Amino acid sequence: MNHRGGWALIKSTWFSWMQYRSFFFVLAFGWMVPPLVAMLVWLAAAGDGSLGGMNRAEFVAYYLILMLVNQFTYAQTNWTVGDVIREGGLNHWLIRPISPLYQILSSEIAGKIVYLVFTIPVALLLALLLRPQMQTSLSGGIYFVAALIFAWALRFLWGLWLALLAFWITRADSLLALQDSLVFILSGMIAPVALLPDFLQAVAKILPFYYMVGFPVEVLTLSGRKAALGLLIQVAWLLAAAVLTLVMWRKGLRRYSAIGG
Repeated sequence: MNHRGGWALIKSTWFSWMQYRSFFFVLAFGWMVPPLVAMLVWLAAAGDGSLGGMNRAEFVAYYLILMLVNQFTYAQTNWTVGDVIREGGLNHWLIRPISPLYQILSSEIAGKIVYLVFTIPVALLLALLLRPQMQTSLSGGIYFVAALIFAWALRFLWGLWLALLAFWITRADSLLALQDSLVFILSGMIAPVALLPDFLQAVAKILPFYYMVGFPVEVLTLSGRKAALGLLIQVAWLLAAAVLTLVMWRKGLRRYSAIGG
């Protein structure tokens, strides 16, 4: 692992992305739309009262935080890995004196910085206009930071092992699209998990998608015991995703062959 070269690659990729920041700001805005639409729907449904134990101000807080969490955890670079494998671009990654993981992380980290430069000011402006309200604590904030980091790693590695299926199949991207659909439904984006039907709530708490987005938002208000249990489940899924990624990468390299690229 050439960490010095990897860090240099991350910085150069960020400078490259900043040259096209207006394009990426448009992408970031597009990713903000689904949570904002869901927020408006639930605000209309709640009216001046409450719904599922949440009032208007709490819905606003939930979805503004969720919007930031979604931007931070969304692993857009996984969509390009399949193309790199299919088109032979992996040849260049393998012959460089740095780990191929840095090739993916360079775009991932650069994207996070560029997107959040746009998203955070928008979220702050919406907070000033809509006046969110959420009761939390110092321990909730600490749990949130840990859950947010684990959520990004889980979403990144889960999407990466799906993208690595491009070693065997040509339509691995369709599985990433399916993952995004499941995240939208089961992560708390379309509705807070507590408002889903009982069956979907149970499914959401078992599968990894809730722990990619919704759990870091809700951990701010959970008790210490529930937060710790959620973190344990999150870490368990993260370890499973890491093992799957490692296995898929090693097995995929054994069968990979390309001319040119």
